[in-house]
Amino acid sequence: MNRFQFVEDHKDAYGVKRLCEVIEIARSSFYAWLAAAPGRSERQAADAALVARIRVLQDPARGGDRAYGSPRITADLNDGVLAQERVNHKRVARVMREHQLAGIRLRRRVKTTIPDQSGRRFPDLIERDFSTGEPNRRYVGDITYLPIADGTNLYLASVIDLGSRKLAGWQVAGHMRTELVEDALRAAARDRGSLAGVVFHSDHGSVYTSKAYVKLCKRLKVTQSMGAIGTSADNSLAESFNAALKRELLAGRAAFPDQATAYRAVFRWVNRYNTRRRHSAIGNISPNAYETAYAVTTSATLAEAA
Repeated sequence: MNRFQFVEDHKDAYGVKRLCEVIEIARSSFYAWLAAAPGRSERQAADAALVARIRVLQDPARGGDRAYGSPRITADLNDGVLAQERVNHKRVARVMREHQLAGIRLRRRVKTTIPDQSGRRFPDLIERDFSTGEPNRRYVGDITYLPIADGTNLYLASVIDLGSRKLAGWQVAGHMRTELVEDALRAAARDRGSLAGVVFHSDHGSVYTSKAYVKLCKRLKVTQSMGAIGTSADNSLAESFNAALKRELLAGRAAFPDQATAYRAVFRWVNRYNTRRRHSAIGNISPNAYETAYAVTTSATLAEAA
């Protein structure tokens, strides 16, 4: 309780003047605080209403996302039909901090890259340039593990479009053999219609340098790219994707209860990731929304040029 509230609560018994002298505050300050009480009540009520809206946006049962922090929550609050009034991001951050509504954080990482022994090398065509732009031109990919309560693991291979941040291809399996990354790349080819002329960037894991994978890339007319050996920074966007996926799906738990649950959770998350999840790198919209907007803008530019 603050000192002004103490005076308010006990003024009938001891008087304002005496209480202010005892706890060493100016009476003018107390009366100014008292006059501002209606405004404080209104702000507290508004904050309570805002907290309720944030809880809905973070509730998975209502299509929310517990991992969302203040930037994405602010974007959701100010977007479309959800927007009752514009909300300042600093206010959202303050309210989330005061009510312990911070996004979920991942607790640990596990290395899944098996060192390449083939001696195959590919030049780094990305050079840590993970900027957004035209879709279906540059991709990054990696493998991450999904822990299961019985001690086993599932493994997820990703093919992420740098231009739009869309997860264009993915595959989950109980192994890390070459077929896992091959299936993910084939899935991206099906989604895009063609990968001819694109660059795919990965680490130096043995699956990416295998004869079978190199052959598949050549057949799909995909140019392989790899960063330096022994550094994750050259493929940091894929690493960041893996961290976000496990942070949001596990929500602080050590493992999924079983493999079937893990697979269903990934399937739902991927759909949301591409269609609804907001990405700060592309203006806090979803990858699909970004690609639609990019196509419209490109068509309009071409029409004007013609």
